[in-house]
Amino acid sequence: MLFTYEEKMPLRILDEGQFWKRQEMEHTQVIRALVTNLEPQFVQALEVWEQAFSQTEGLFTRYIEAVVRSGSHVGPEMHGQIMQLVCFAAEQSQQFILFLNYLLANSQPIKTNQTAIVVLNHIRRESEYFIGIAESLLYKR
Repeated sequence: MLFTYEEKMPLRILDEGQFWKRQEMEHTQVIRALVTNLEPQFVQALEVWEQAFSQTEGLFTRYIEAVVRSGSHVGPEMHGQIMQLVCFAAEQSQQFILFLNYLLANSQPIKTNQTAIVVLNHIRRESEYFIGIAESLLYKR
């Protein structure tokens, strides 16, 4: 993400967060659709992840609405809350990556499905990309 947005930066990072949380939510659906014989405990875990990503996406949406209502003026308190949300979202993505690694190592239907392995690795790289965006913003402060 380019850092040339200056006064638009709060909206830009919020848009990114909203987009990537929706992506991660959809990724849980893709995995379940692709691996139809996935073990029930992993199906349930993916459903929990789907809900978690949906809730985080909703938080990004609420902050976008708040920033727009404020005329894009973000005071120190709201800025801090946005940074906390970005930090939380990055940690959530990191935990999801650990879960994907666990799935790859422990799900027999995934181990024997080359397409699923490729897709899960792609999903992991996308979550890593979001973490990179979030960390670059957090370390820029």
